[in-house]
Amino acid sequence: MEKARLYSGMQPSADSLQIGNYIGALMQWRGLQDSYDAYFSVVDLHALTVPQDPAELREKTRRTAAQYIGAGIEPTRSTLYVQSHVSAHPELAWILSTITGFGEAGRMTQFKDKSSRYGADTTSVGLFTYPVLMAADILLYQTDVVPVGEDQKQHVELTRDLAERFNSRFGETFRVPNAVIQQDTARIYDLQNPTSKMSKSSDNQSGVLYLLDEPSVNAKKIMRAVTDNDGTVRFDRAEKPGVSNLLVILSAITGRQIPAIEDEFAGRGYGDFKKAVAEAVVNEFEPVRNKALELMADPAELDRLLAVNADKAAAVANETLANVYDRVGLLRRR
Repeated sequence: MEKARLYSGMQPSADSLQIGNYIGALMQWRGLQDSYDAYFSVVDLHALTVPQDPAELREKTRRTAAQYIGAGIEPTRSTLYVQSHVSAHPELAWILSTITGFGEAGRMTQFKDKSSRYGADTTSVGLFTYPVLMAADILLYQTDVVPVGEDQKQHVELTRDLAERFNSRFGETFRVPNAVIQQDTARIYDLQNPTSKMSKSSDNQSGVLYLLDEPSVNAKKIMRAVTDNDGTVRFDRAEKPGVSNLLVILSAITGRQIPAIEDEFAGRGYGDFKKAVAEAVVNEFEPVRNKALELMADPAELDRLLAVNADKAAAVANETLANVYDRVGLLRRR
């Protein structure tokens, strides 16, 4: 029986991914790659919507791919590639942009938030059309399932609308994908400000756990995580955000249910609890970090793996693109 197809990706936006990326995306992807015909991309074209240093972007792209593989996204089980290595992505994005309404694109929440924060003069057209490129990413592979965070749900809804609109105008061409939204309980918050989502752009880096950091650094950050004066290990997002955040991390890493963890640490205080969280995170990250560093030390081999997978991705993407070009009436080169 043919497997359903899955697509997802992340930007190469930092030297190291953080635990929110790992729990919210990589752990999920790792568990899905045997159930689906999975395509995972380092979406470097999306990263260009903000200014980038060229050399740093190339390095971040390799580092992100290495962390994918270190986390168990295996190039022999999934198609793991760099977005810009498959030229069909921007080509299809242009076609889709011609059937996307200006108002429709302007209603995308992320664009509205960022453009209102930074102003029209510093907001690029690329940021405005970002969701259209994301739609192209997904539709090129005749994707069935798109695992995304809640903040990307609107973009997948636009993708569905564009697929249905194209199919209605030009005939059945695209599979209409479904979003699979991660559970809210898997959202990871800043260790020093546990009411704010953990982010690589945080002003206080002591609240962020990075995959490639030394184990002792992450352990120290967890031991210094903000909690409260209650002393009770109990999940209560409103009243005990710091403790609740650590409970979510430990539950996600170990696969144990939060009530069972609460029972284990009843009456034991925060010291033992934080040590357990630190040990679980360090043990989980260590093989990921070691594999990623090994790959980063041999960039030629990493590039070879990515090139092989880009060829696999391109074979599928180019077939879709050729069909699209025929449907819209573009003249084939002879």
